[in-house]
Order: sequence, then structure tokens, then C-alpha cells
Amino acid sequence: MFQQLAALALSATTPALPAPPLPSTSATTSFHKVQVDGIGIFYREAGPRDAPTIVLLHGFPSSSREFDSLIPLLATRYHLIAPDYPGFGQSDTPPPDTYRYSFDHLAQTTGKLLDQLGIRRYALYLHDYGAPVGYRMILAHPERLQALIVQNGNAYREGLGPKWAKIADYWAAPAEHPEVVDAFLSFEATKQRHLAGTRHPERYDPDSWTDEFAHLAQPGQRAIQAALLYDYRTNAAAYPAWQAWLRTHRPPTLVAWGANDPSFVAAGAEAYRRDLPDAEIHLLDAGHFALDEATDAIAQRILNFLARHPG
Repeated sequence: MFQQLAALALSATTPALPAPPLPSTSATTSFHKVQVDGIGIFYREAGPRDAPTIVLLHGFPSSSREFDSLIPLLATRYHLIAPDYPGFGQSDTPPPDTYRYSFDHLAQTTGKLLDQLGIRRYALYLHDYGAPVGYRMILAHPERLQALIVQNGNAYREGLGPKWAKIADYWAAPAEHPEVVDAFLSFEATKQRHLAGTRHPERYDPDSWTDEFAHLAQPGQRAIQAALLYDYRTNAAAYPAWQAWLRTHRPPTLVAWGANDPSFVAAGAEAYRRDLPDAEIHLLDAGHFALDEATDAIAQRILNFLARHPG
């Protein structure tokens, strides 16, 4: 009895051992660019090609580079494809008079890339702009979706933070509100997309927002991003259709959401429960780019989730 009591006392006072590190490999990561309807589309690829595929869809104003820390943690078990949309990252940036910058078109181009790569079944990881791109891909080919992973990818009105009121003014009269685009593309906004809501700013690489802002400052980017910001109104209008699809089909869904995101607020994560009562929902102490500070936590949740839903 004394030994049992001593053991209990020791367990109560001894800190828990840290979890074993996640296996990681970057040995298989490669970088590609292929032509899709005459446009050069860049993508990252990793993991064994005969393993189940995860397609990682990035947010604004980033690129597939935002997944650099996540990819090696998943590539030991999964095949990963992370594309850059036209106008983003290392993909071509055709002018708006030759490529229509809308979420419909980004989804079509991304879907055609997957067709060319022979990928017919996948889990989708949706972040920010990746949500409207991904939901369009899902509705176009629902049979291809194995599972859904959502990280600050909004599909509900209550997920729109206060700043969206000003953006709605821009949707109503874009010519009258150039200041909304100015603010949206500013250096401070680019920086705060990473830092706002975090209690761990030391975990954020400043190269993320300086590189993103350098990209946004390139010639032609203002017209491209203004077009997509205006087209975002079609996403809000499509929320009911996306919700109805989720409610009807109930795909296995993991929501790992930076709860301190001022753009897509935590209520947007909780709202998924309405249509997906079996969804696994985690609110993380992080901001919009939760992967910047919670990579291991998100990776472990993905691995555990997909192990329970092998497809």
C-alpha cells in the first residue's frame, strides 16, 4: 500500500514526459511546374505516390510555401500535393485580360492540375482562400473527396470578423472604396495576418510577411488581388450551398482553427457543428496562420484523424 501511495504522489508531482517527436522527412519533397491551359502552375510534392493523397490549398496572400513545415511531418505516411494558384507564389501571373481572376476559375485550374497529375481521390486541406477554391472542387467532383481538413477556412457568415463590414462596402461599390484595397494590400495588413492574435510572436518568421508583401507589390498584383477581393462576395453567397452539401454528405471532417484569428473568427469553426455533428473540432491558441506556431499540434491531429478515416 505504501508503494502505491508513493507512486501516486510521484505521478502527481512529476511533470508529464513530452510526447515523442513526430517522424519527419524532407527526402522526398520535390518542386514542379507544369502547363495547365497554357499557364505555368507550380506545386510542391512529397511522400510516396502510392500512398493516400492530401491536397493542400493555401491562403491569401501566401502560396504553397506556407506548408513547408507541415509537409515533412505528413510525408512519412501520405502523398502530398500543394499547388500555387495563378497569380500566387511561383505560378505564372497572367494579366487579368487573359486570365479571369475569380474563385471559380482558380478552382477550375487547380482541378485540371490534379487531373493532369492523375489524382482522382484525396483529402483536402483548406486554409483561407483554399476554402472557396476547395468547396468548388468538392461540388464539381464530390466522389473524389476522402476527407476534409479545415484550418481557418470559412464557410459560415458568423465566421466573418469585423473587417468584413468594410469589405462589404467595397463589394457594393468597388469604385467608391479604393481605400479598402489599399488597406487589404498594405504592409501592415500583411504582417498582422500572421501576428494578430498570437501570444507567441517569436515563433513567426518575418520573412513570411516581407516576402508576401514583396509579391503583392509587384506590377499587376493590385488589379489581380482587387478582382479576387471583389469576387469574394460570391463565396459568401455560396455559403448556404456549401453547407447544404456538407449536411447531406457529411464527409469525415477535422477542423483545426486558430481561435484568435480576427479575420475568420472562432465562431466560424464552431458553426461547422450545425451541419457536421460528427466533425472533430479543435480551437487552437493561435491566429490566422496557425501553422506558423502550431505545426506539430495540427500535424498530429491530421495523422490521428486520417488514421481513423482511411477512406
